[in-house]
Amino acid sequence: PQGVPVQVHGMERDPWFVDEGDLQAAEALVASAPDAELFLYPGDAHLFTDSSLPAYDESAASLVLQRVRALLDRVG
Repeated sequence: PQGVPVQVHGMERDPWFVDEGDLQAAEALVASAPDAELFLYPGDAHLFTDSSLPAYDESAASLVLQRVRALLDRVG
């Protein structure tokens, strides 16, 4: 909805995110919404924030968490 802040997080070489059109949709969202942010992380994993999976990237997941908390602090 208009006026709702949003963040999109993905890995820059994630084939599901990049090749399936999600990256382009995220870029369009950021271009059209005043409080939208796109964060790209180095790597090719899809579920990189899930610590129970081999694709887990502790550094990227930590940065996602930091950015989400900053968003929540800003709007809350």
